[in-house]
Amino acid sequence: MKKRNLIFFAGLLGVAALAAFVTRSSWMGGGASAQGPQRARVISVALAKAERKSVPVDVDSIGTVTPISSVALKSRVETTIVSVHFADGAKVNEGDLLFTLDARQIDAQIEQAEGMLAKDQAQLEGAQRDVRRFSDLIGKGATTQVNLDNAKTQADILIGSIKADQAALDNLKVQKSYTTIRAPFSGRISAANVKVGNFVRPADLAPLAVINQMAPVYVTFAIPQRVLVDLRDAMATGRSKVIATIPGHQRSEDGKVAMVENSVDSTTGMVTVRGIMNNENESLWPGILVNTKLVIRTEDAVTVPTAAVQRSQNGNYVFVVKDGKAHVQPVDVSRTFQGISVVATGLSGGEDVIVDGQLLLSEGTPVAPRAPKAGA
Repeated sequence: MKKRNLIFFAGLLGVAALAAFVTRSSWMGGGASAQGPQRARVISVALAKAERKSVPVDVDSIGTVTPISSVALKSRVETTIVSVHFADGAKVNEGDLLFTLDARQIDAQIEQAEGMLAKDQAQLEGAQRDVRRFSDLIGKGATTQVNLDNAKTQADILIGSIKADQAALDNLKVQKSYTTIRAPFSGRISAANVKVGNFVRPADLAPLAVINQMAPVYVTFAIPQRVLVDLRDAMATGRSKVIATIPGHQRSEDGKVAMVENSVDSTTGMVTVRGIMNNENESLWPGILVNTKLVIRTEDAVTVPTAAVQRSQNGNYVFVVKDGKAHVQPVDVSRTFQGISVVATGLSGGEDVIVDGQLLLSEGTPVAPRAPKAGA
């Protein structure tokens, strides 16, 4: 009897609990119906303006810095180095004395040639006196024509000897000029491969030193053949420009196109271009690799930050904000440079485009512009 009462009491408690749950659910449902439908979520986004401005048409490439002039200094006489007049790696100017070679042997040969020249000149003066004397005597009948002719022949021989002596003397003076080596142009000189006391000769393979011209310099790089026609048109109007930047640094040098190779490499489809840079600060060092930018021309176009351009199966598009809502706008991007995309079609300039927060957007999503980050 007691067990039956317990079961009956437990059943009453279950029915009471079920009634309370149904009553609470009905009350909450009625409250939600009274509040009406929930408001659409507003997405916070970052905006940027589509701008119409002049943008360059350029080609990026890797280039090599080469000197316009480079000379390997070598001795033209067999002798010994007396002195070196420069510091290794120093900047030299045109005409600076670099090496002095031993010239004592040549000096002695010059003195010998000068003595021979003086001797022949003295003999010529004697032969000319004989010609004048025999000319006077033959008029008086005191000598023969043979003596006069012999005197003239001797004078002519001495004249030829004097010319040979003078030529030999000039040659020795030229040889002596080779004993002082000067800089043929301004630039940077390498370390001296030989020092004082070394014997040098023209047959030596290693140069005494090498001078490279530093300003201006060439930057040589290759471009695709598809831009060759535009480049030649730009060169004809003087609009072409070359910018060379050292990798890892912000320092760059500007210049212009100096020449275009006369043929295209058929294996790569590339053509070699050489730009000339002023390089007054010697930022570009011969032999280094640089990032080159060949600016062919500038054109007026609509640009947006590259971060605003999205991609789908149907092509590129951007989200444009109108009346507080995001709208999908298909665009045609012709090229990108320096974080900016050039839009050929789809935008006219002045539109507000979304550059951050696109993952939560769809057509017609309400948006609210967020404040730009500090330093942006």
